[in-house]
Amino acid sequence: MAKDHGGSPKLHQLENRKKRLTYVFGVSGLCVLFYVLGSWQNNTIPKPDPNSNLSNKVDCDNVATSQPDTGSSGIDPGSVSPDNNVALDFQAHHQLNVNDTPIVSSGQGFPACAMNFSEYTPCQDTTRGRRFDRNMLVYRERHCPGDDETIRCLIPAPPKYKSPFKWPQSRDYAWYDNIPHKELSVEKAIQNWIQVEGDRFRFPGGGTMFPRGADAYIDDINALIPLTDGSIRTAVDTGCGVASWGAYLLKRDILAMSFAPRDTHEAQVQFALERGVPAMIGIMATQRIPYPARAFDMAHCSRCLIPWAAYNALYLTEVDRVLRPGGYWILSGPPIHWKKYYKGWERTQEDLKQEQDGIEEAAKSLCWKKVIEKGDLAIFQKPINHVECSQSIQDRMCRSNNADSAWYTKMEACITPLPEVNSEEEVAGGAVRKWPERAFATPPRISMGTIRGVDAKTFEDDNNLWKERISHYKRIVPGLTQGRYRNVMDMNANLGGFAAALIKFPVWVMNVVPSHSERNTLGVIYERGFIGTYQDWCEAVSTYPRTYDLIHADGLFSLYQDRCDVVHILLEMDRILRPEGTVIFRDTVDALTKIKEAMDGMRWKGHVSDHESGPFNPEKILVATKTYWTGEPSQGN
Repeated sequence: MAKDHGGSPKLHQLENRKKRLTYVFGVSGLCVLFYVLGSWQNNTIPKPDPNSNLSNKVDCDNVATSQPDTGSSGIDPGSVSPDNNVALDFQAHHQLNVNDTPIVSSGQGFPACAMNFSEYTPCQDTTRGRRFDRNMLVYRERHCPGDDETIRCLIPAPPKYKSPFKWPQSRDYAWYDNIPHKELSVEKAIQNWIQVEGDRFRFPGGGTMFPRGADAYIDDINALIPLTDGSIRTAVDTGCGVASWGAYLLKRDILAMSFAPRDTHEAQVQFALERGVPAMIGIMATQRIPYPARAFDMAHCSRCLIPWAAYNALYLTEVDRVLRPGGYWILSGPPIHWKKYYKGWERTQEDLKQEQDGIEEAAKSLCWKKVIEKGDLAIFQKPINHVECSQSIQDRMCRSNNADSAWYTKMEACITPLPEVNSEEEVAGGAVRKWPERAFATPPRISMGTIRGVDAKTFEDDNNLWKERISHYKRIVPGLTQGRYRNVMDMNANLGGFAAALIKFPVWVMNVVPSHSERNTLGVIYERGFIGTYQDWCEAVSTYPRTYDLIHADGLFSLYQDRCDVVHILLEMDRILRPEGTVIFRDTVDALTKIKEAMDGMRWKGHVSDHESGPFNPEKILVATKTYWTGEPSQGN
């Protein structure tokens, strides 16, 4: 735009001004004349033809008296027409059908469950599990309650519940009253898993196979394979105990998904999450573990007691499915170094030798190579492609094309095919960058065009979008920048942009991809160096109550509007959210209205905020906080 630089006007400029003034006065006179004529012809208000259906096209009845729902939409009640002082109607007239029945009875809220539900894990309930086959540990897999068993009450916290220690102190300490279980401190006393010190637990970092502590054990691994150059970022720990291995990997920028069953070692996963370490309830039994193919850079088993060579090497084949090309599998404990430990393990030398031979034969059949066995550690490596061994494994290749399918999918004792390559040096499926560059580099699944509707430009735009959204969240959720949150769950993670935008905060994110999503993006999330799982939100999560500090739900309730009751999802969120934890909902006004209605009966408090782009965006943000309350102590306490 040109700017006026000042100075006196020239002669030709004065002549132009006179012409412009004459033109303006002429046009103004014509406007006044036509206005007077129009007013004379329209001195009465026309009425629609009663035979016409024009007046029925839009429901405009009572516009003069309708009021905006300022409580759910965030619209300023002062927004009125300047002519007649009539309130404008900002209500959405395209109603979203999210369970039209009343959520809670008028004036009533959801009751508190009995205290014996304080650690309730619906899909891993031990009582329900007894109904199922013990063969191959089927009874410890997910078995969710039917409609007749579903509870509609709020899970209580223990009577003396306290906010957990902040990270990084939480790695080493947890309040006894939050998880009042001393069993592991007694059963694993010699192995230094956990100790009771007054009103708190201490986690010395010990483990069955690392008596010098997890830190020293990881240093031993680092001496054999590179752990600190950024080439290894994601790991899976099978049979994790209290997840000390994963806890001490974090300072090396390695993010481990640790899992263990809910069994006689009470509350292992609950302890891990209380420490601020990623973990979930899980087991290798008959179903695939809920992660995509080629997800992890490293897999680990330290005395996890999984029969790796049994059932035609079924479990080792499943590790092969989720291990990235070139990834490592680390085994310590039986049968490794059996000549030293066989007496303490109370097994014969022949039995242990046979088991190790079986494992090494199974690894060889998968085209893995044994990198090294030193001391208590044996390390194997998956090939970067199947070019060299394609002929030898041809008969064992899986025929179905569902490598990423892992939600209630049965394990198969067949080898998951790797994507085709053009040379022996090419990494199947594409190589990933070293951490932290891989967090924002275009993932191979996107650059190779395997995610429908997503390309490099879409990916970049998504990253920029989430940077903007997190900047907005910092204003409306102050605790985000104050170290208040540690365990974060993104219930509808899409490409993992939310987790990536939080990379500089002291948090970790469980990225959840709904099992029925149109696009399976969990593999993309792992290629970026983050972790996550599949989940059907009509069912419960494989975790204990009170294990997440912050939950993010982006468009989730619109996604599930026709699948199950919104109340079921909200009660599950309440179960896994800590007292005084926070939820961020992003959705349409209609969906948020239903959520707010349920919140009023859930002991949550919340407020609606405008979209980061401004008040005219139909999507809004509801920030809710679970209030602090606990169950009543039992008599005699």
